Amino acid sequence: MKNKIKVYRAMNDLTQDQLASKLSVTRQTILAIEKGKYDPSLNLAFKIARFFKVTIEEIFTYAEPRE
Repeated sequence: MKNKIKVYRAMNDLTQDQLASKLSVTRQTILAIEKGKYDPSLNLAFKIARFFKVTIEEIFTYAEPRE
């Protein structure tokens, strides 16, 4: 799943550490999500969207896996 977390972090002048702290996750979790190595739970995806005051679709884009 593609995402724009890094873009929203930059627009809000937040580091990965700061965002992780506000969402009660680790910096490694934020890093893994940003790099597309980890898809967040639905609960965490909603939490991220609410934090930035946008819809989930504005941050996350589902991409069909390549075959």
